[in-house]
Amino acid sequence: MKSADLLLRCYANRKDGQWQAFCIDFSLAAQGDSFPDVRTKLETMIAEYIYDALAGEDREYADQLLHRKAPLRQIATYYYYALMYKIGAFGDGLHQLFKPAVPLVPQAYARE
Repeated sequence: MKSADLLLRCYANRKDGQWQAFCIDFSLAAQGDSFPDVRTKLETMIAEYIYDALAGEDREYADQLLHRKAPLRQIATYYYYALMYKIGAFGDGLHQLFKPAVPLVPQAYARE
């Protein structure tokens, strides 16, 4: 496993006064009033999703859940944002890219 495999690809944008954030690696989405709010919501959702897939009631479907990708449109949007950041086109504060780490907890500390 490469260290890059431990980072999730996420983006957020502001639309109609609300922030929306997407994780293209697990096809998860969240909404919030600010970027920090929506990022926190999405990262909490990711942690719960991974816990449920590995140790919770959905562990029987872990392989499917942990390889569930977002629709092509969301993946394309992520890479479009990445390109726009690289060429310096996004300085408006309405578009954000972030790569949270996959939540890892040693087994001894995992919830029972």
